[in-house]
Amino acid sequence: MLYSCVSGNSVTVESVPEKSNGFVMGTGQTIMLGSDASVEVVKQIDNAWKSRDYETLKSLVADDAKLYHDDGRVSTGGEEFVAAIESDYTEMVAEGKEWDWVMNFAFAVKVSESDDPEEFNDDGEWVSARFTTASDEIYEEWYYIIDGKLSWWGSAKRGLYTE
Repeated sequence: MLYSCVSGNSVTVESVPEKSNGFVMGTGQTIMLGSDASVEVVKQIDNAWKSRDYETLKSLVADDAKLYHDDGRVSTGGEEFVAAIESDYTEMVAEGKEWDWVMNFAFAVKVSESDDPEEFNDDGEWVSARFTTASDEIYEEWYYIIDGKLSWWGSAKRGLYTE
């Protein structure tokens, strides 16, 4: 237990509010930093994806995960996700592109609990990551990690800025 020696008052960790910065529109929720554990899950996903270790990748994806690809495809669960990734790999190789990228950054955030039982976004942590491919494409992605598994994913692709 953490105690404060300032002014002789004791304060438990549980009574210190978590610092937040940001909001979720219409929910009253705030946003704060997440954990390294969620970032590590995303790094495991990335390593399995890049090496085409599909068994590991499937083990990191929840059975009912919704996965939104940059081209409009939607996969549900690990099996469909892996099939889509293998299709992308086959297409890239046929086009003579290199199957390689760099994770430029990743950070985790979480939202405060909602009073609304319908709100789905407070059970896990969100990880934002950027990737640059060998062919200079940029992917901006969000991963929703619950209990060490990918539950939701969204990807957007753009080119490099030239300025």
